Amino acid sequence: MTATRTTRTTRTVVAAALAAGLTVTALAAPALAASPAAPAPAAPAKKGHAATQAALDANVAAGVPGAVAQARVDGRSWTGTAGERRGDDRYRVGSITKTFTATVLLQLQAEGRIDLDDPVEKWLPELVRGNGHDGRKITVRQLLNHTSGVYSYTEDPAFQEKVFGPGFLKHRYDTWNPRDLVGIAMEHAPAFAPGTSWSYSNTNFVLAGLVIEKVTGRPYGKAVENRIIKPLKLRATSVPGTRVNIPRPSSRAYSTLVPDASAPVHDVTALNPSLAHAAGEMISDSADLQTFYRALLKGRLLPGTELRELTTTVPVSPQHPDFRYGLGISSQKLSCGTEIWGHGGGIHGSLSEAYTTRDGRHTLAANINADWTGDTQAVIEAEFCGTLPPKK
Repeated sequence: MTATRTTRTTRTVVAAALAAGLTVTALAAPALAASPAAPAPAAPAKKGHAATQAALDANVAAGVPGAVAQARVDGRSWTGTAGERRGDDRYRVGSITKTFTATVLLQLQAEGRIDLDDPVEKWLPELVRGNGHDGRKITVRQLLNHTSGVYSYTEDPAFQEKVFGPGFLKHRYDTWNPRDLVGIAMEHAPAFAPGTSWSYSNTNFVLAGLVIEKVTGRPYGKAVENRIIKPLKLRATSVPGTRVNIPRPSSRAYSTLVPDASAPVHDVTALNPSLAHAAGEMISDSADLQTFYRALLKGRLLPGTELRELTTTVPVSPQHPDFRYGLGISSQKLSCGTEIWGHGGGIHGSLSEAYTTRDGRHTLAANINADWTGDTQAVIEAEFCGTLPPKK
């Protein structure tokens, strides 16, 4: 979902997704590899998945309770774990939910039930109004590629204190209405005029979920279940709504709740995920996430026209020219030149990554069950490039 804590220097994220200092990583933007002027040499390439396993082990050595990754190359699967994790663990996937949400809207467009260039106002009258926001000037497409300028409700200081900070322990089971989440965003000015820049906003995808509900007449989660989860037989994947627990098998999730790695660690496994809605509430496992992204990029979920729209990207920032964002999906070119497609996700005590090469032949999904330390980008580089990050 939103943000990373400022003390986690190993994970660089889009600046627009960073919230104030007291937030933990939650509903995070996709991770970006740093772009130094003179990259340090990487360790020699390893055969198979040895580098990936080493990256998992390094996360645990850095203080992560447990890490899990699963990769598939040309039909052959490998699973690695470190610390107290199982290879088939289910976990909260945070903003990886966004790709599911965008896929449903593209399917609805393919059926002629919506046009992504419709103004948001057409489907959600008068909801996106206030302090410079105007749903008449924002398109559904701009929600999906984060060019709407809509303020992210997860950056609101009061929301952060209650949901991501120490207040979490008191409010972890609160139910949040998605329209109220949008209302929080409307109390702030937009980041920019629609279509003029890029800024990661969780409000965009809460709105996208509400558009799905307006078009279909049912909760957005039902559309995800009927259109994606059931056809792909994703048995470990769910849209929990207000259910507070993670189905088994699963591991615990941990957070310090404040930007201080030395602070007490709390078990944050149970929470009401309505705080994330269509921006980041889903649960899955590494096998299902790979199946989803492989099917999506190979055209099993979308016709050709919509698949091209999904993968039509916009730049994120001049500082990260190798990272671009499509419709609920990102692309990044790694240090070895390999381009991958997918999304990262963070929510309380959980950081996840799920990526595939464009041809679907090589996929990866990984998770660590902590949000104050660790480096999930290193796991990505290790798997797709076969190299370990340079030693500091």
